[in-house]
Amino acid sequence: MRITEYRDLMAEYENPIEHTCDMRLGQSFVVENGEKPSGMCDSAWETLRPFVEELTAGGGNFFDGWMKNPHSAMLSCNDGFRPVSFYVEVVE
Repeated sequence: MRITEYRDLMAEYENPIEHTCDMRLGQSFVVENGEKPSGMCDSAWETLRPFVEELTAGGGNFFDGWMKNPHSAMLSCNDGFRPVSFYVEVVE
């Protein structure tokens, strides 16, 4: 859904990194058998996995009605310098 970079925070606090994130705007992933989709960042998957598992089990309605679609969630990876936001939903 969105990729953000906080260059001011990176300049102040982060050591230089040659390679960070391979995510690209517009990518789409499908989870099969609870496995991390190919090409998804490990860190992002660790954030998304509990929500994906809950949705796969038929759950949802996270945080008492947070999302308009109760079978979805808007989540971000835990990289505070360059967070990537994902819309996660159940597809039939």
